[in-house]
Amino acid sequence: MPKETFKLELGGRDIIVDVNNLAEKANGSVFVRYGDTVVLATAVMADKKMEQDFFPLTVEYEERYYAAGKILGSRFMRREGRPSDEAVLTARAIDRAIRPRFPKNLRKEIQVVITCLSWDGQNDPDAIGLLAASIALSISDIPWQGPLSVLRIGQIDNKFILNPTYEERGNGQFDLLFAGTDPDIINMIEMEGAEKGEETMLEAWQFAKQYSKKLLDFQKEIIKKTGKEKIAIKEAPEDKELENEAMKFIGDRLEKALYPDKNQIEKVDSLKEELLLHIEEKYPGKQSSVKKIFDEEINRLIHENILKKDKRPDGRKLDEIRPIEVEVGLLPRTHGSGLFMRGQTKALSILTLGAPSDVRLLDGMEIRGKKRFMHHYNFPPYSSGEVKPMRGPGRREIGHGMLAEKALFSLVPNFDDFPYTMRTVTEILSSNGSSSMASVSAASLALMDAGVPIKSAAAGIAMGLMTDESGKYKVLADIQGPEDHHGDMDFKIAGTKNGITAIQMDVKIEGINESIMKDALNLAKKVRLQILEKIDKVLPKPRPELSPWAPRIYTIQIKPEKIREVIGPGGKIINEIIDKCEVAIDIEDSGKIFITAEKEEAAKKALEWISDITREVKVGETFQGKVKRIMNFGAFVEILPGQEGLVHISQLAPYRVEKVEDIVKIGDIVPVKVIEIDDQGRINLSMKEVNARGNN
Repeated sequence: MPKETFKLELGGRDIIVDVNNLAEKANGSVFVRYGDTVVLATAVMADKKMEQDFFPLTVEYEERYYAAGKILGSRFMRREGRPSDEAVLTARAIDRAIRPRFPKNLRKEIQVVITCLSWDGQNDPDAIGLLAASIALSISDIPWQGPLSVLRIGQIDNKFILNPTYEERGNGQFDLLFAGTDPDIINMIEMEGAEKGEETMLEAWQFAKQYSKKLLDFQKEIIKKTGKEKIAIKEAPEDKELENEAMKFIGDRLEKALYPDKNQIEKVDSLKEELLLHIEEKYPGKQSSVKKIFDEEINRLIHENILKKDKRPDGRKLDEIRPIEVEVGLLPRTHGSGLFMRGQTKALSILTLGAPSDVRLLDGMEIRGKKRFMHHYNFPPYSSGEVKPMRGPGRREIGHGMLAEKALFSLVPNFDDFPYTMRTVTEILSSNGSSSMASVSAASLALMDAGVPIKSAAAGIAMGLMTDESGKYKVLADIQGPEDHHGDMDFKIAGTKNGITAIQMDVKIEGINESIMKDALNLAKKVRLQILEKIDKVLPKPRPELSPWAPRIYTIQIKPEKIREVIGPGGKIINEIIDKCEVAIDIEDSGKIFITAEKEEAAKKALEWISDITREVKVGETFQGKVKRIMNFGAFVEILPGQEGLVHISQLAPYRVEKVEDIVKIGDIVPVKVIEIDDQGRINLSMKEVNARGNN
């Protein structure tokens, strides 16, 4: 099988690209290796043109358990099922980077599939997968304007790191993924970190530029040697008569519907329906062309009014956010709740606190472990005024939920300080732009309302952009409706007063330059601080006490060798404590025990029980013990739960005892004193010494 191999050293490791004909039915395919992580990317374009009004692109990222040398999945299936959340997020990131580089008039269905074939536990397949997708599309005959550079930047001890490993990312201060068509142009950003300044993001870009050029030149070499000639797209002939008729009907009605009115969406949709009916009478079967004309006119009006007049559809200034309203404690029996409203976008977040054992277990190709902080996002159809089937979370819900989770993750307390499992759920009640960023604010409020000691309140905002062919641009704060749909950028930035915790950016144009990025970051900071001021007026810091409905967790540290005594044979003792005290108990190998209960008294009862079991008895202590067993040579008395000692027959009384039963019977409560603990830990007791002391 003929194969061409290309190699580039980057970040101390080689990127190895194999172009072969293994996936020969695909329009383009490539194997890319970084370390021992290997991905296969394929791109296929259907022959038939579709009639819908949108570009039919699907991106799939496939995890294969064999890539990590694991047999996972359900015990009854033992194979991959639905994509993991991590796979969905990777597919979405790749989609956002490659989508803007397709011709706007392309209507043939395209599917890009990235499959992870080998994973080394060090190099994340997401960046490699995006690079592979860029190469596969670039060398294919599919019309696509690539290639893209793809770089991950980390930071440890304030030093930037190129393509950090998992371990380096875990020890780092942020994780930043860039994609762009040029060293000076970025078209996709993913970032999460611990309150980093805006200037750090710009510095990271400067650090990445030199490597970006190397990666782009490397791909251009591959394209030159292996690339196919691109399929030409036939432009539909212009129908000037149809366009003139449509524009004559629209007149100034569209601008009047757009500016400014609370019901602009309904008015614009109504005008569109009128236009379609009007055209259908004169030009049957031309609805698709008319929709395109109508949308292009909206796009022209919005761009022109903002760029020339600073005029937004709802009348706001370019740097003005919609009215903010904040409420907390709305729901009486939940552990915490927060309502965040920005214009017509309304997000309600609810926090639930659980025991350490309530963590989500992760058992995927890349991630295995426990997840104690979760944020889930729900977008029911009523939030957008629609009627749709109610199904499980889709890609959008997973993506938006995870974006808010990343924004809050660095702010929640660590396990040692706050051993609760935390689950926040955001219900979008009404949506008109940037509901994911509203989720950050709402979830932050819910956490503080519950008394979770987060480092600081967080808020998010979406920045928009309008550009023209001359390079003129305007950055907009808090985009909604038409600005989101017809704008050139969606730049979501979340953080605290101290810095940025998450970024997600995608564009509809080639990308943004450093000047645009700087303006967007600075404006986002300005309006983020305004939102945080509103939050501070309602709830300036986490409540000092947990919700009365939240479970209570008590912690006790015992010696690891005592764990078996708490558990008991076959779990007998621990199950008895759980049943009688109505608590949940989690035990770590270190000997740390967590007791979770809905009622404080129950938790304290279990805590005392475990303390007694693991307590180390000392010589000289006295107890009221219960006789458990009688032998010829003495009686075994339980002095603490699970701890017994022997009262030898000679220690039962201050005189000679013929039979043990003459002094005690099973079930008797008797006073005893610890007189010896031998080298095997066996406890010897005396009733005689207690009685003698009492007589004195």
